[in-house]
Amino acid sequence: MFVGVSQKGWLLLILFKMGVKKKKEMQVTALTICHQDLETLRSLADVEGKNLASLLLHCVQLTDGVSQIHYVKQIVPLLEKADKNGACDPTIRSCLDILAGIYLSLSVKNPLKKVLASSLDGLPEFFLTEAIQSFTSRLQEELNTTHLYSYRKVTDNISSCMENFDLGRAGVNNLLKNVLHFLQKSLIEISEENRKFAGNHIVQTQLMNDLLVGTRVSVMLVQKIQDFQRIHLKTSGSPTWQSMCGLLSIFTKFLSDDDLLQTIQSTSGLAVILFIKAMFHPPEKIPDLISSLLLRSVDCTSIPDWFLNCCRSLCCTDVSQSTLLFLCQGTLTMLDWQNGNMGLSGEALLLNIVHVLFTLSSQIKESTLELFLSRILASWTNSAIHVLESSSPSLKDSLNGNSSVVGRLLEYVYTHWEHPLDALRHQTKIIFRNILQMHQLTKEKSDSEASGLAADRFICDLTESLLRLEWHVKGKYACLGCLVDYIGIGHILALAKTIPSQILEVMGDQSLVPYASDLLETMFRNHKSHLKSQAVDSTWIDEWHETWVSPLLFILCEGNLDQKSYVIDYYLPKLLNCSPESLSYMVKILQTSADAKTGSYNSRGALGALMACLRTARAHGHLQSATDAWRNLVSSARMKQGLIHQHCQVRIDTLGLLCESNRSTEIVSMEEMQWIQFFITYNLNSQSPGVRQQICSLLKKLFCRIQESSQVLYKLEQSRSKHESDNELPKQHPSVSLQQYKNFMSSICNRLFEALFPGSSYPTRFSALTILGSIAEVFPVPEGQVQTVYQLSHDIDVGRFQTLMECFTSTFEEVKILAFDLLMKLPKTVVQFQDSEKLQGLFQAALELSSSTKPYDCVTASYLLNFLIWQDALPSSLSASLQTQQAACGDGDKSAIVVERNTLMVIKCLLENLEEEVSQAENSLLQAAASFPLYGRVHCITGALQRLSLNSLRLVSEWRPVVEKLLLMSYRLSAVVSPVIQSSSPEGLIPMDTDSESASRLQTILSEIQPRDTNDYFTQAKILKERDSFDLEDLNASVPNIGASAEIKGKRNRRLL
Repeated sequence: MFVGVSQKGWLLLILFKMGVKKKKEMQVTALTICHQDLETLRSLADVEGKNLASLLLHCVQLTDGVSQIHYVKQIVPLLEKADKNGACDPTIRSCLDILAGIYLSLSVKNPLKKVLASSLDGLPEFFLTEAIQSFTSRLQEELNTTHLYSYRKVTDNISSCMENFDLGRAGVNNLLKNVLHFLQKSLIEISEENRKFAGNHIVQTQLMNDLLVGTRVSVMLVQKIQDFQRIHLKTSGSPTWQSMCGLLSIFTKFLSDDDLLQTIQSTSGLAVILFIKAMFHPPEKIPDLISSLLLRSVDCTSIPDWFLNCCRSLCCTDVSQSTLLFLCQGTLTMLDWQNGNMGLSGEALLLNIVHVLFTLSSQIKESTLELFLSRILASWTNSAIHVLESSSPSLKDSLNGNSSVVGRLLEYVYTHWEHPLDALRHQTKIIFRNILQMHQLTKEKSDSEASGLAADRFICDLTESLLRLEWHVKGKYACLGCLVDYIGIGHILALAKTIPSQILEVMGDQSLVPYASDLLETMFRNHKSHLKSQAVDSTWIDEWHETWVSPLLFILCEGNLDQKSYVIDYYLPKLLNCSPESLSYMVKILQTSADAKTGSYNSRGALGALMACLRTARAHGHLQSATDAWRNLVSSARMKQGLIHQHCQVRIDTLGLLCESNRSTEIVSMEEMQWIQFFITYNLNSQSPGVRQQICSLLKKLFCRIQESSQVLYKLEQSRSKHESDNELPKQHPSVSLQQYKNFMSSICNRLFEALFPGSSYPTRFSALTILGSIAEVFPVPEGQVQTVYQLSHDIDVGRFQTLMECFTSTFEEVKILAFDLLMKLPKTVVQFQDSEKLQGLFQAALELSSSTKPYDCVTASYLLNFLIWQDALPSSLSASLQTQQAACGDGDKSAIVVERNTLMVIKCLLENLEEEVSQAENSLLQAAASFPLYGRVHCITGALQRLSLNSLRLVSEWRPVVEKLLLMSYRLSAVVSPVIQSSSPEGLIPMDTDSESASRLQTILSEIQPRDTNDYFTQAKILKERDSFDLEDLNASVPNIGASAEIKGKRNRRLL
């Protein structure tokens, strides 16, 4: 049987250059100026280099944007030192002009743009006039651009000027007419360009993004420029008014164009309402006008001509669902609904909007529009709350809990609270919470005071209807949470006293766990606050425990596996965070139950619940002092009972209780260390891979705690006199704790090495080696003045080193990997080969294993050779040929050079053996298969190369002939084994292949086998004839008895370590 040679193995031989991905660093693009401005700065810069022109010249000549930021920040301090008469200085005027040009040339995402804006806003007052003039002039040049694909840059500059930049806003205000004209022109041209490229999605995406930005900038302009507050006073023939009408027409067109992105339509809806608000007079009639638009009842004879011309498509034709939807959004967003500013007509508009939204809700089926609708409905409820705070009685009657509007809102919530879109489900929760607030605002204060909210008929019916629903309805949880926040938990507990148990019962379903745990937290926090506010003593906690803790303990003891796991992970931490003092109550109850319900192999019992509670409490910081906690809460016998419990999760929880802590520097007590030793004695042979992984992970956490807390102890030992009153000081002297740590770690290592006896099981070896590897990793060899409490190398003697070496003989590769990794973590001083004869024998054993017919032997050989390479433990006879090269490279990185040199020597040795075996295989492939399979040598070569850093080789000249020889040998090897391994058949090439070409390739093998063949079966390749059926007798006749004609014996005796 031959093993195929992987192409990846050959590719490794030539991959000397390997790409290294570098961490991406934040870069600031450097600012640049045109040649004319550069020459101006050079002509204005003074000889001393102290004026503003010199500063700017030095700044623009830098190529690093971060360094330029430093110079930009020096502009204002420099100008503050200038004389006030310097405002008319031509040098400063020119520099301010260049600064304006620099600002407008920077991209909107460049940090330099914001830094420059901040600096310019800090200019001394006597320079502001000149700066505004310069800015206005440069912005005018920008607005004059005619290149369509440059419009976006100009639009971004307009946006930047109006965003937290007073100087820029002043420039835009001076050029308001030009800015409006530019926005109108750019939107028209970009829209036309977008139509031309219909179907070209890449170009259209960019153009539509430009349309969206232009629309948003137009909205920002109207909101932030004060002149728009008086725009209705201007004549209809003014350029500003004409541009406003043109923009309103464009936005109306965008709003009705379903071919555009919905974000463009949505923003256009905001713009339409905002422009109407700014242009329509008198403002008191705006609500009636918008109502008529939404209800499609516009009287064209009673509206101004300019409005009809701009919004004709909204007034005289049927509009789409999306158009109505985004008009509603714009109305709710852009009109002022607070403090009763909208009047009675505004209240009517509010009701009209919600009725339009209800109609659209039954018509819209597209998911994105559904999401828009949900957000707009939530926005409507917010607006309704603002209006109700100062509304008329009629509106309160229309929006109380028993009204049709609230009924339809609740219907919408019930219909959509389990919608697939998470964002839409979130909106239903907002709508429900706002419904409760709206209902409260519709009630008279006297009514609220006379009868509590819980006695409200609407609230009672709403609560009962929610409680009647099944608990698998996810929307129920969020709405009940809102009700608890609104009326308190008392009313709900009065209707359903067992509701905590009901919710805990569904926590076996993972999909419901987050909803259930959040609702429970809302309830028990509200209940605790309520009881605490009404109680005169501490007896209230008993009622709280009975309501919330007792059902929890029942689930922990009697619930199914999923229930327990989810309750421990989600509910228990929240309960302890709310009431840490409840831990003692839990422990008391569970201690009593543990005597009767200790659990079994299939059940955790009360003891498992106890350990889970304690582990969670400690992990979240509710057990501050471990030693005191054990003495006060749980006995030593109970801890040991948990550490050897039949149920694996109980053992893990108990171990986690000992190992985990919210403070990484918490001192490990002597009692804890004794329990850990007790645990390791009985739990290394766990048959579950998951349990083994958890054990190793938890013990590693413990070792990290020991390492970090030991550093604290070393510091306390050095300056203990300063901390004698510190509450966190250990009760005993730091040196005593440090010695206990050393003794504990040594005893742990003793137990682990004892577990590695010859013949020990795979789980035991895996656990022991993994834990030893964690110890070597957590307690590394100290460097410099760093102190470490323990070093694994101090406990490694010749016998234990031999034990680790014997792990290479395991048939499980995971054991070999763990043993190799552990040996590699040890310092080289631990591994000392005094006996050169033994060293030669070890190397020879590795070579013999590399040609073994047992596949796992070559794996052992690979790890053994790699170990000898990295430990620089190769026989001296092997390194004689490279002594000259070693001396030549002695001044470099000695460790890397030694590894590279050793790898080179081993590969050369393996190549020599491989070359001889390939030559023999070319003569007799059968003999090669029986005596020296080639794949073992190849595997060892590949393993050596994989651990070598191929992108930082030093002995390049020595590697070249070796690689050349290796590649040639690879081609020879491929040719030798190709008759066997190169076949499209998944089983490999076999004599019964129907392909005549494949059969002919067997002739070289058959001619070799034939002289030893006594039954003439292999005289020639059999080619199956294609038949519709076959005769069983013919099949039996074609398979004669095969006798043992020859016995193939291996030429060499295999010798293990």
